Amino acid sequence: MGRGIERAGLRPPDLCPVADGGEGTAATLLLGLGGETAGTTARDPLGRPRPAGFALVEDGATAIVEVAAATGLPLLAADERDPLRATSHGTGELIVAAVREGASVVLVACGGSATVDGGAGVLEVLGTSGLRLGGPGPVDAQLVCLCDVRTPWEAAAATFGPQKGASAATLPLLERRMAEQAAALPRDPRGVPGTGAAGGISGALWAAHGAVLEPGAPFVLGALDVEARVRAARAVVVGEGRIDATTLEGKVAGEIAGIARRHGVPVLAVAGEDALEPASRRALGLRAVLEAGDVATLEAAGERVAAYL
Repeated sequence: MGRGIERAGLRPPDLCPVADGGEGTAATLLLGLGGETAGTTARDPLGRPRPAGFALVEDGATAIVEVAAATGLPLLAADERDPLRATSHGTGELIVAAVREGASVVLVACGGSATVDGGAGVLEVLGTSGLRLGGPGPVDAQLVCLCDVRTPWEAAAATFGPQKGASAATLPLLERRMAEQAAALPRDPRGVPGTGAAGGISGALWAAHGAVLEPGAPFVLGALDVEARVRAARAVVVGEGRIDATTLEGKVAGEIAGIARRHGVPVLAVAGEDALEPASRRALGLRAVLEAGDVATLEAAGERVAAYL
């Protein structure tokens, strides 16, 4: 996109990779804030050890752990996806490694998981680590969950189970297991927005370790000072794989469009697929939506952006 905009004769744009608490959050914040990476061996959703990394920013005081790095759906082949078996142990191992690396705050990017285990694997690992995470008195680290959805605990299985390999027959089993886990936690995560993120990992950390639940997109945009960058811009271009009505429900492209609209800055969108209804397009305040699905068409879309400025 940037190359296309420059080819059209405009000045080099302010390139700002963003994320919403799902995959790419660690890389985005590391690029924007500076820092370093670290890693450990962590179990994947089926318990197989594999290398996994996390980011350290603010001179190592803050770590960014992505659920997807150890517990992510892309780590499994299509025929391995089974949320009844998949566990979140690896995410717990990454959190422990980050705290032992010296982090006093751990941002857990809760998106892209292969699990609907209600964070049982994470809690098991943390419970045997000897670390003090949240709660009254001195602690080793505070946890902040960056949630890419506002789904509450009790809706996690039905909402995300099918995409993680759950069948119609297994969904009731997942829902019953989640209900039993909720009743056993120190506080009940049911009904709390965001507690269903990453198959309940966010809710488990909130209930058992006092984790703060933060909407991922606004958090990342604030960390990258996106509002100031939008105010200084002649126009803003947002991108999404498929832009549709759900873009208005807290997705990062919709959040940026809202910032641009508040400041009277023209905003355009580039998407692999444009599925917006006219009302949604008006609500987002988009001047245009351009479709592009590969590098060549993205560069061409960048050139076409110039025609709207």
